[in-house]
Amino acid sequence: MRAGSGSSPSPGAASPSAVQERSQVRLPYPHCRVIVLDDEVNTFQHVVECLVRHIPGMLPDRAWELARRIDGEGAAVVWSGPQEQAEHYHQLLRSEGLTLAPLEPV
Repeated sequence: MRAGSGSSPSPGAASPSAVQERSQVRLPYPHCRVIVLDDEVNTFQHVVECLVRHIPGMLPDRAWELARRIDGEGAAVVWSGPQEQAEHYHQLLRSEGLTLAPLEPV
Protein backbone atom coordinates (compact mmCIF):
# COMPACT_ATOMS: atom_id res chain seq x y z
CA MET A 1 0.00 0.00 0.00
CA ARG A 2 1.36 3.38 -0.92
CA ALA A 3 1.18 6.22 1.50
CA GLY A 4 0.80 9.86 0.73
CA SER A 5 -1.06 9.72 -2.60
CA GLY A 6 -3.89 11.76 -1.11
CA SER A 7 -6.44 10.42 -3.59
CA SER A 8 -7.69 7.36 -1.72
CA PRO A 9 -10.59 7.77 0.69
CA SER A 10 -9.98 7.43 4.38
CA PRO A 11 -10.72 4.03 5.95
CA GLY A 12 -14.43 3.55 6.54
CA ALA A 13 -15.47 6.30 4.13
CA ALA A 14 -17.55 5.13 1.20
CA SER A 15 -17.11 6.51 -2.24
CA PRO A 16 -20.23 7.94 -3.89
CA SER A 17 -20.43 5.02 -6.30
CA ALA A 18 -20.28 2.54 -3.42
CA VAL A 19 -23.15 4.15 -1.52
CA GLN A 20 -26.43 2.48 -2.33
CA GLU A 21 -29.78 3.97 -1.67
CA ARG A 22 -31.57 2.01 0.99
CA SER A 23 -35.18 1.40 0.12
CA GLN A 24 -37.59 0.54 2.84
CA VAL A 25 -39.87 -2.33 2.12
CA ARG A 26 -42.72 -2.53 4.56
CA LEU A 27 -44.15 -5.98 4.79
CA PRO A 28 -47.49 -6.39 6.51
CA TYR A 29 -47.32 -8.01 9.92
CA PRO A 30 -48.12 -11.70 9.40
CA HIS A 31 -51.63 -12.77 10.32
CA CYS A 32 -52.67 -16.30 11.23
CA ARG A 33 -55.83 -18.28 11.86
CA VAL A 34 -56.47 -20.37 14.96
CA ILE A 35 -58.36 -23.50 13.93
CA VAL A 36 -59.97 -25.92 16.39
CA LEU A 37 -60.36 -29.49 15.14
CA ASP A 38 -63.05 -32.00 15.98
CA ASP A 39 -62.02 -34.82 18.29
CA GLU A 40 -63.66 -37.53 20.34
CA VAL A 41 -62.39 -36.16 23.66
CA ASN A 42 -63.76 -32.67 24.21
CA THR A 43 -67.42 -31.97 24.86
CA PHE A 44 -69.35 -29.13 23.27
CA GLN A 45 -69.57 -27.49 26.69
CA HIS A 46 -65.80 -27.64 27.24
CA VAL A 47 -65.07 -26.17 23.79
CA VAL A 48 -67.57 -23.35 24.38
CA GLU A 49 -66.16 -22.56 27.82
CA CYS A 50 -62.58 -22.47 26.48
CA LEU A 51 -63.49 -20.21 23.58
CA VAL A 52 -65.39 -17.78 25.82
CA ARG A 53 -62.59 -17.78 28.41
CA HIS A 54 -59.64 -17.29 26.05
CA ILE A 55 -60.79 -15.60 22.85
CA PRO A 56 -61.43 -11.87 23.37
CA GLY A 57 -64.97 -10.79 22.63
CA MET A 58 -66.20 -14.36 22.20
CA LEU A 59 -69.83 -14.60 23.28
CA PRO A 60 -71.46 -17.88 24.28
CA ASP A 61 -73.85 -17.90 21.28
CA ARG A 62 -70.94 -17.52 18.86
CA ALA A 63 -68.93 -20.17 20.73
CA TRP A 64 -71.85 -22.63 20.46
CA GLU A 65 -72.13 -21.88 16.73
CA LEU A 66 -68.40 -22.60 16.32
CA ALA A 67 -68.63 -25.79 18.40
CA ARG A 68 -71.43 -27.04 16.10
CA ARG A 69 -69.33 -26.17 13.05
CA ILE A 70 -66.32 -28.00 14.52
CA ASP A 71 -68.49 -31.07 15.10
CA GLY A 72 -70.24 -30.93 11.74
CA GLU A 73 -67.41 -29.85 9.44
CA GLY A 74 -64.43 -31.20 11.37
CA ALA A 75 -62.85 -27.79 12.03
CA ALA A 76 -63.56 -24.10 12.47
CA VAL A 77 -61.54 -20.90 12.49
CA VAL A 78 -62.09 -19.48 15.96
CA TRP A 79 -59.80 -16.45 15.70
CA SER A 80 -57.81 -14.63 13.04
CA GLY A 81 -55.33 -11.81 13.47
CA PRO A 82 -51.71 -10.89 14.17
CA GLN A 83 -49.39 -13.88 14.45
CA GLU A 84 -48.16 -13.10 17.96
CA GLN A 85 -51.69 -13.01 19.35
CA ALA A 86 -52.66 -16.09 17.33
CA GLU A 87 -49.74 -17.98 18.89
CA HIS A 88 -50.92 -16.92 22.34
CA TYR A 89 -54.54 -18.04 21.81
CA HIS A 90 -53.35 -21.26 20.16
CA GLN A 91 -51.22 -22.04 23.21
CA LEU A 92 -54.04 -21.24 25.66
CA LEU A 93 -56.57 -23.42 23.85
CA ARG A 94 -54.07 -26.27 23.49
CA SER A 95 -53.33 -26.08 27.23
CA GLU A 96 -57.06 -26.63 27.83
CA GLY A 97 -56.87 -29.87 25.85
CA LEU A 98 -58.48 -28.69 22.63
CA THR A 99 -57.22 -30.23 19.40
CA LEU A 100 -55.83 -27.55 17.10
CA ALA A 101 -54.45 -27.40 13.59
CA PRO A 102 -51.06 -25.75 13.18
CA LEU A 103 -51.36 -21.98 12.86
CA GLU A 104 -52.41 -21.17 9.33
CA PRO A 105 -51.14 -18.02 7.61
CA VAL A 106 -53.89 -15.74 6.30
